[in-house]
Amino acid sequence: MPQDKVLTPELAKTMCQLTLDIRRPLAVLVTRRGLIQEIIVGTDLLLSPMTAAKFRAGPRSLRGLRLIRTQLHDQPLSQESLTDLAYLRLDLIGTLSVSPDGNPGMLYLAHLLPPDRTGRLCEILKAIPFFQCSLPFDRFIEELEAEVQSARRHQAVKDGAESAILVSASSQGRAEQEERLVELAELASSAEVTVIDRVAQRTADGHQRYLLGSGKLKDVLIQTLHKGADMVIFDQTLSPAQSRAISEMTDIKVIDRTQLILDIFSRRAHSREGKIQVELAQLRYLLPRLSGKGAQLSRLGGGIGTRGPGETKLETDRRRIRDRITRLEHEIEHFARHQDQRRARRGRRGLPVVSLVGYTNAGKSTLLNVLTDSHVSAESRVFETLDTTSRKLRFPQDREVIITDTVGFIRDLPKELVGAFRTTLEELREADLLLHIVDAGAADIDVQITAVISILQELDLDAIPRMLVFNKCDRLPAHHIEPLCRRYHAVGISALQPDTLRPLLAELDTHVQSLMAGRAPVTVPQVQDEPIVLASRP
Repeated sequence: MPQDKVLTPELAKTMCQLTLDIRRPLAVLVTRRGLIQEIIVGTDLLLSPMTAAKFRAGPRSLRGLRLIRTQLHDQPLSQESLTDLAYLRLDLIGTLSVSPDGNPGMLYLAHLLPPDRTGRLCEILKAIPFFQCSLPFDRFIEELEAEVQSARRHQAVKDGAESAILVSASSQGRAEQEERLVELAELASSAEVTVIDRVAQRTADGHQRYLLGSGKLKDVLIQTLHKGADMVIFDQTLSPAQSRAISEMTDIKVIDRTQLILDIFSRRAHSREGKIQVELAQLRYLLPRLSGKGAQLSRLGGGIGTRGPGETKLETDRRRIRDRITRLEHEIEHFARHQDQRRARRGRRGLPVVSLVGYTNAGKSTLLNVLTDSHVSAESRVFETLDTTSRKLRFPQDREVIITDTVGFIRDLPKELVGAFRTTLEELREADLLLHIVDAGAADIDVQITAVISILQELDLDAIPRMLVFNKCDRLPAHHIEPLCRRYHAVGISALQPDTLRPLLAELDTHVQSLMAGRAPVTVPQVQDEPIVLASRP
C-alpha cells in the first residue's frame, strides 16, 4: 500500500467482502512502509514471535505497526481494542464496519498520546465514512513519533540512569504495603534507579501465574510504556515459573526485590571475598530461572545414544553454572580458613570483640568512624557496607577492644545472600557483645528490630549478649528520646554528635572491664536515668 494511506479502498473492499462471506472479523497488521506483516482472523490479537522480535516496542518509541480490523456491526472501538493499542504500542488502531452489501462503512481510529500531565493514554478520532478518510498517515506518524520522543527527553531522569515502576502484590494491608514500597524505593535509589510510580495491589497468596492478575499486569505494563519507565520492580520474589510467564508476556525488563538487592551488592563489593560471595549468590538465584529457546539450540554429540536432539544450550549453561558455583564455594572455604586463623590470633591476644549489627542504613559505619577515628565509607544509602571492617578502640586505663562492622540486614533477606555471606557473618560468632544499632527515626522500628533478631536466630547468634542502641536521635524531639529508650531498654545516641556517645562508652567500658578481669560477661544494664560521663574521652 502507499505509505500515506491508512488503508487503500481496494484492500478495504476485499476485507469487507471476505468478512461477509466467512462471518468473522479480519484484521491486517501494516508496517510504515505499507507492507502487510500479518493477517489475523477473529478478534484475538496476538503477535507472532517473528513479528514481535522484528518490531519491538520500547518506552521511547512506537512499534511501527498499525492494525485495521473489520466488524460486522457498526460499533465504536471497544475498551479491549484500546488496551491492545496501549499494550502493544501500535502506531494506530482502527475498526471498519461492513455494510450489508459487503462495502466499507464507518471507520473508527485511535492513536496513543505522548505522556503529559493529564495522564491520557490515547486519542479517539471522530468516526467518519471510510471513503471520506483523508488522514495522511506518513506525516501523521512522523509528527506523533517526534512528539513522543520530545516528551521522553523532558522527563526528569538522569542521563544514562534507568527508571522503574514499583509494584507490591500481596495479601498484606495497605499501610504495610506502602511501607514496603518506601523501602523498595530506597533500594532502587541506592541502585541509581529513578522511581516513576508505585502500584500496590492486594491479592490472595500463591495462586497467580503472574503474581498479579493478567489484566492488572497488563495495566502496569501499559503505564510502564506510557510513562517511559525502563523496568518493573516487584517487591515480592518472583518464582521461576512466574518469571518465565511474565517474560513471555512482555519485552519490558521485569525484576524482583532479590535481583535488585543482588545488583546493589555487586556494585558495593570491593574485596575479592565480597565479589566472590555476590557472584555465588547471583548464580544460585539464576540457576533455577534459566529458560531455553527450544530444540533449535540443541547440540548433537557423538557415539551410540546421541541420535536425538542432543544436549541443549540450556543444559550446557546449567552445567557451566553448577561448575562455577562449585569453584566459588571452594574459594569461600579458603577464605573461611584464613578467617579462622585471624580469629585465633586475635583470641591469643585476649582482646574483647564488639560487633555492630543492625538494619541497613542505621548508621553502623558512621558510629565506627566516630569511635575509632576511621574513614570507612558511610554514605546515607542502603547496603553501603558489604566488607567486614575491624578497628581497635582504646578506653581509659589502656583497655582495648576490637570493633567490627559487617553488612547490614533487611527484612526478607534473600536466602541466596544469607548462604553466600555466611562466611562473612561468621565474624559475629566470635563477638563478646553485639551492639544492635537501630534508626530511631524509622517509621517501622519494631519491624526492623524483629528482622535483625530473626536473622541472628537463623545464624544461631541469638545467644550472644546484645545491647540495643538507638542512633540518629537528633532527628527526634528531645522529649521523645528518653521514653523511647526506656520502653526498649536501649541507649540513645547520635553518631554525628560525639557528646551523646558518653552513656554508650560507659557501658562498653564496664563490659570490657569485666572481660579483662577474666569474669563472665556482665548482663547488659538498662539505661540509667542520669547520664554516665567518662573521666576521659577515648
